[in-house]
Amino acid sequence: MSNIGDYEKTRASYDWGTPERFNFGRDVVDGWAGQDRPAMIWLGNDGSESRLSFADFSRLSNRFAGAMRSLGVARGDRVMVLLGKVPEWHAILIGLLKLGAIAIPCAPQLRSGDLKFRAEHSGSVAIVSGPEGIDEVEKMRGEAPGLKHFVSLGERRDGWEPFEGLMEAAPEEFAAEDTAAEDGAFMLYTSGTTKHPKGVLHTHGYTHAKRMQAEYWLDLQEGDRLWCTSGTGWAKSIWNVFLGPWSLGTEIFFHEGGFDPAERLDLIKQYGITVLCQAPTEYRLLTKTPELERADLSTIRHAVSAGEPLNPAVIERWKELHGLTIYDGYGQTENTLLVGNFPGLEVRPGSMGKPSPGCDVKVVDMEGNECPPDEPGDIALAGRPPVLFREYWKQPDETEGVFLDGNYLTGDRAYRDADGYLWFVGRSDDVILSAGYRIGPFEVESVLIEHPAVVESAVVPAPDEDRGSVVKAFVVLGADHEPSEELKKEIQDYCKANTAPYKYPRQIEFIDDLPKTTSGKIRRVELRG
Repeated sequence: MSNIGDYEKTRASYDWGTPERFNFGRDVVDGWAGQDRPAMIWLGNDGSESRLSFADFSRLSNRFAGAMRSLGVARGDRVMVLLGKVPEWHAILIGLLKLGAIAIPCAPQLRSGDLKFRAEHSGSVAIVSGPEGIDEVEKMRGEAPGLKHFVSLGERRDGWEPFEGLMEAAPEEFAAEDTAAEDGAFMLYTSGTTKHPKGVLHTHGYTHAKRMQAEYWLDLQEGDRLWCTSGTGWAKSIWNVFLGPWSLGTEIFFHEGGFDPAERLDLIKQYGITVLCQAPTEYRLLTKTPELERADLSTIRHAVSAGEPLNPAVIERWKELHGLTIYDGYGQTENTLLVGNFPGLEVRPGSMGKPSPGCDVKVVDMEGNECPPDEPGDIALAGRPPVLFREYWKQPDETEGVFLDGNYLTGDRAYRDADGYLWFVGRSDDVILSAGYRIGPFEVESVLIEHPAVVESAVVPAPDEDRGSVVKAFVVLGADHEPSEELKKEIQDYCKANTAPYKYPRQIEFIDDLPKTTSGKIRRVELRG
């Protein structure tokens, strides 16, 4: 194990070393800026390429922090960031950290209803958007009076401050706020199950703590070039496209384009990627392509996967073809990589691995007692390490509800074998994991019920070979509507238009009644078959 040495010794003795005062922009990015280190290779959709150093991001983030302060954005204010994979995403997030504001990364696929909820719930005062999000923001703008400042990147629009103009007018020097470790830094939204998404508040201490997984799971070393393919707006991108690798001064490859198997394999070779982080779906799809057999992946020395369990057959195929072991990992929006397969630790295909350094992970029963080996229970994290969220924003009851006797309950179930390896059993709530996306049934059901033909609906995961799971909707129609393939497509198109397209039900089954408990709750377990 190149970084971790003896696993058990490291895990038991790990010290987070969280400073009382910490600002990632000042203490990390500005710190690397004086060493002339490369920070990013960016490749655009049109083939254009940019190479930026930490010094570049230091200057850009200073300008953005100053520009937002000039607009009236202050320490503690919430700011939504709706951008795709462009370097400005990093500069803006660093600038907000320096300003002491709380950044809310939003996936570009979100629709106006999603954005309206986040704006109102968070009390955001500003939003920064690229061309892909401006039209959706405009649809909800009049319904979110708390939003005072609208900044557009790459497109000029009436009623919006142009990002480029703000940056030109701002000075290159900015004195970062001296933020405390417990101060809020990021708000990341979960997927709702029976309720709306929750705002997960992370601290500046969390931004410091992300170096753990970069060092021990990503196994980043001097001279590495990391490609994490996660899209912006998700916790995984904050982990592995931003805070983790840059804590160690690692250069990242940032590709604006989507997933194309042949292109992905070519780019790995072309850009000399040494550490690869992909979603399980991407590994699965690549496994099925003839291109993987003839690809040159000789530059990769380490590969990881997170988002949902990775099939043992996929791990074995990559090992067979390229001698690469894919190290699976498990974590949540509320925390970090809690459990993982680490270099130097025996990988048991299908296992989640063992607890991460600094993370006291247990499997507990309903009373909070630790379960014996091979008995399923709830995955729990003991104590309050800095990687654990501070609170669900404005939801104290929800926050209190996930803690039991000093343990944070993840809502996922697993069992631990006699050797300490954890094995995933399933979710104890109903979040659907599809192609790396976390989709809350409630979010989809809320859109379905708005369609004029739909009286009731229930959403569950359906097994899918490539995506792991897809969204399946059971729909009860109104008396004036008859089931048909045309109506299925109409409902699917309606969902795509009214919420993020990845959430739409790929399967729809019309039924007469939904199974329910005596109290009226839908019994999704019966629908899963």
